[in-house]
Amino acid sequence: MRILLFTGKGGVGKSTLAAATAWAGARSGRRTLVMSTDAAHSLADTLGRPAGPAPTEVAPDLWVQHIDAQRLFEQSWADIQRYLLRVFEAAGVDSVAAEELAVIPGAEEVFALLEVRTQAESGRWDLLVLDCAPTAETLRLLALPEALGWYMDRVLPMERRVVKALRPVLTRAAGVPMPEDSVFDALERLHASLSGVQALLTGPDASVRLVLTPETVVLAEARRAYTLLSMFGYRVDGVIANRVFPRDGADDWRSGWIEAQAAVLRDVEDSFRGLARWHSEYRAVEPVGEQHLLDLADALYAGGDPFAATSIEAPMTVAREDGATVLSVSVPLAERGDVGLVRKADELVISLGSYRRLLTLPPGLARQRVSAARVHDGRVQVRFEDPQEGS
Repeated sequence: MRILLFTGKGGVGKSTLAAATAWAGARSGRRTLVMSTDAAHSLADTLGRPAGPAPTEVAPDLWVQHIDAQRLFEQSWADIQRYLLRVFEAAGVDSVAAEELAVIPGAEEVFALLEVRTQAESGRWDLLVLDCAPTAETLRLLALPEALGWYMDRVLPMERRVVKALRPVLTRAAGVPMPEDSVFDALERLHASLSGVQALLTGPDASVRLVLTPETVVLAEARRAYTLLSMFGYRVDGVIANRVFPRDGADDWRSGWIEAQAAVLRDVEDSFRGLARWHSEYRAVEPVGEQHLLDLADALYAGGDPFAATSIEAPMTVAREDGATVLSVSVPLAERGDVGLVRKADELVISLGSYRRLLTLPPGLARQRVSAARVHDGRVQVRFEDPQEGS
């Protein structure tokens, strides 16, 4: 099964391009589900067909789903929410305010990912197309499973043991109820589910397509997204430049835009070498509905296979070189001064701006020392050697 994720700065047309790609997939005979994980759903408007919280067939071999993240949130967060409400009640918080505080920001988008996994594991589909939230939200969302994993592996077991042993004392001392086992169990289930989502979306059959318009600010965000998505282990297989002005019949005003866009498109070529690069021109009518979307897909992919599995190098590799082990993490477009690297016991922290990826080293590497590190050819390369070899 092939999985394609479409993301980009808000307003660049990612929903339209995701819908066009999905309809092309269905026309080719692939059983295709196009899903919106964006809270502001617009797939139904683009397809010109109704959509609901469950997969709805809108054409032969094509289904659409607007994920009901609120329902999933209520199912998966109920035990944790009930505990939080008890805590806020004990602290004297107004019941209405407590209801708001018991919902973590971005939670609905997180639980939307769980539905992606459910559909992927159902065996019903040949192609999943995900219309994701704008870039910044998507980055936070896709980085969450690994961050939660660190907490679950390192902090939660200790917290659970302490609370279980000292619950009566802590409850009297703190004046608020301590979490029951059901709360910890709910967190562990959530962690396991999100880890499964991460494994699915970082696998070789999944890839991200960045959508941009030929504008300097939009390109800058797409470049950052490419670097950060790669750092977190997601394969970016292509970039779509959308709403490119056609050159035919251009008047003086449009000619100015054409030249400005041409300069940005040259930067797109330079920035994303090695990836597929597609252009989509402004069209005479808004691409809504089956025929317009199929025409858009035909012009966009120009007879190529947009569903071919990507052969991009894995974002993270471990290999033996000259008697040492080299851990390599993809950070395309990043310069040496952009990347921070810290070793803490059996953890390696890679940082880019405000984003951090925390890698727990396997025992074989954790026992070794870091002998060298560099940013080379778009990758962070960390060399590990046996301590005895350096003595």
